[in-house]
Amino acid sequence: MALPHRSSITARLDLLGRVLAPISLILAPLNAAIGQSRDTDPALEELIPDAALENPQGWSRETAAAGVTVPDLAGLLSPDLTKPLTQIPEIAMDWPDGNELAAVTPLTPDPDIDLAQDQVKTASAALDASAPDGDSAFAQIAGADIVRVNRQVQLAFPPGLADFTERDTVAARFAGLSSLRALPGGEDNLAQLSRRGREDLARLTQIMRLFGYYDAEIAQSIVGPEGAAVRAESLTAGAAGAGTEVGTGTARGAGASAPFDPKKVVVRFDVVPGPRYSLDMIALGDIDAARDGAALRAAFALKHGDPVDSDRIIEGRAKLDAALGKAGYAYAKVGEPALVIDHAARTGDLDVPVTTGGIYAFGVVRSLLPDYLSSRHLQRIARFDPGEAYQRSLVDDLRKAILATGLVSSVTLEPREAAKPEAGKPGLIDFDVAMVKAPQRTIAGLIGVSSGEGIRVEASWEHRNFFPPEGLVRARAVVGTREQLLGFTIRKSNFRARDQALTGDLYAQTRQTDAFNSRTLSALVTLEKQTTLIFQKPWTYSFGIEVLATSERESSSPASARATYFIGALPLRAAYDGSDDLFDPKRGFRISLRASPENSTQDGARSTYIRTQLDASGYKAVSDAVVLAGRVRLGSIPGAETASIAPSRRLYSGGSASVRGFAYQAVGPRDANNAPSGGRSLTEIALEARIRTGLLGGLVSLVPFVDAGTVGPVATPTLKGVKVGVGVGVRYETSFGPIRIDLGTPLNPSKGDSRIGVYVALGQAF
Repeated sequence: MALPHRSSITARLDLLGRVLAPISLILAPLNAAIGQSRDTDPALEELIPDAALENPQGWSRETAAAGVTVPDLAGLLSPDLTKPLTQIPEIAMDWPDGNELAAVTPLTPDPDIDLAQDQVKTASAALDASAPDGDSAFAQIAGADIVRVNRQVQLAFPPGLADFTERDTVAARFAGLSSLRALPGGEDNLAQLSRRGREDLARLTQIMRLFGYYDAEIAQSIVGPEGAAVRAESLTAGAAGAGTEVGTGTARGAGASAPFDPKKVVVRFDVVPGPRYSLDMIALGDIDAARDGAALRAAFALKHGDPVDSDRIIEGRAKLDAALGKAGYAYAKVGEPALVIDHAARTGDLDVPVTTGGIYAFGVVRSLLPDYLSSRHLQRIARFDPGEAYQRSLVDDLRKAILATGLVSSVTLEPREAAKPEAGKPGLIDFDVAMVKAPQRTIAGLIGVSSGEGIRVEASWEHRNFFPPEGLVRARAVVGTREQLLGFTIRKSNFRARDQALTGDLYAQTRQTDAFNSRTLSALVTLEKQTTLIFQKPWTYSFGIEVLATSERESSSPASARATYFIGALPLRAAYDGSDDLFDPKRGFRISLRASPENSTQDGARSTYIRTQLDASGYKAVSDAVVLAGRVRLGSIPGAETASIAPSRRLYSGGSASVRGFAYQAVGPRDANNAPSGGRSLTEIALEARIRTGLLGGLVSLVPFVDAGTVGPVATPTLKGVKVGVGVGVRYETSFGPIRIDLGTPLNPSKGDSRIGVYVALGQAF
């Protein structure tokens, strides 16, 4: 450190003298009592004589300092620090000739410190060496069973552990939580591997404890390219004494001769499970005091002596809670499990706080919005009647059913005790239903285009609670190149029973296709059992009455004569849905049968026949990304000849939901003008593969397909004259179902058939 210059010291002493001079003038008048004694030390008396004590003020005027001009204190405190100082007498002192400091004598070494340093060096060298063989807790297991989590992470277990049946489960749980497994390839330097390895070591220890292995021994090591096991700590934090460079991938020290490549090393966890702890005492609150306490304890499914397993404990708690809700305990409460481990005995005491609260039966359901959804209507929706034993699942079912009406945005069922349990008789519990109204009116639009059907635009307006409860009114209109329609619909949902709808439909329609041109006025009333997105039911049905008058000609040629038909029909339908999704099924099957006995009158001639159609489809997921789907459709109209059946009531094939690659109604018999004439039998077969891609986060799928179909003039379905179309489609997943775009071409087209068919719609083809 450089010493200050002599001139700098002199200037500072000048400033000190200038400040002390006025202070001495101020202190001079003070009473001599605070001064020195006359019998003071001679050296002090020489510095301050007796005259100064007798007349301090006079003595101060005779001193050399009294002749110096007093500096202006305001000037000294001025922010102008560059202003020259007033000259004061110089205080000088001799400056040393040299700046050499005396040598420092080192202290005698402390033997305890030397011993600690030797121990640190020994430990560092041990960390830098390969893991030793033998029974050490840090040794790699010889002949271990290896489970590879990924290319850089391994779990090693002792071979031949028949009683360690949780090995695969532990490995799978660890793979889902491992930080090392999630480490991006660009970040896998040794520092990252070591840090995340320590995190995974703690995770793996916790996972072993979840399954009751509280004494498990786990060692983490990093295996180099040549199979040498190196402790992870020595690679990341062993710089002191061992010479390891943290994060560089280079190790120096005993046994290390080449740099490590972080992308080639493997983090290995050697796991010795040790003994598995078992359950000792299991407390379940007041379960044993309940009437059916033994059955409830059996539902918990854990007993004394079973292994400690956190997954089974959580599962048992859920089963017990469900059993209480099913057995009528409306106010039962199941708390969080508490497990106390005794390491000496290798056991665990489990306490699950349970309060049963007594058994109840259902009372009544009361609506808090009676003018919107009445109490009577809510009771009809419920799958329970007053007096039936309480079941929590039925309460949840009612909540979902109310939401499924689409009339409420939220619903809360508040239990209210109407009667307490007593003398072995269950209590009664009523439910107050609080609801928040949802928007009741909807305006919707739909635009579609396909070969043969042209452009179609549909718009609708509806009020879903026009006449409460659940009385819907809908008006709709269709404007297209080949169809125009104006319709009016009234529907009463949950009519006299849950998920049952009574619908009345009145519409006027004109249609122009390659097969016929029609002008129709129709009235239809149906009663149907519905399926919904919330409740996809396996069985549905419908039956109704239809009356219509239609004026039609058999082809689109203006020269064809029109015929007027008056038709009465009884449309019937029954269906079974065993698929997993309404709009995008991936497994299961569906089958439906339609039958419509009809009586038709045309120019006084009466015809009676029955229109039937059988549809069956199946779905099979062959992998996470591929679903195979197939469909078969058979149709028949026995009882009348083709000429006696109105063109719009005949069977046709071809188009978006039929045989893709062909135009709408283009498959089957044709008349003299090469226009489709329809028939009395129908056969269709379709097969497609729905292949999910990685595009747009997996929302896009490719769908190659093969469709085949034919229409015959007789009532018996046949494959004669079958037409085949092939193509590929694209599906884009949305929250309301997939958007479908298909491109198909016919393999054996007839005269006039287009070579390309394009179809756009919502939902899968089948």
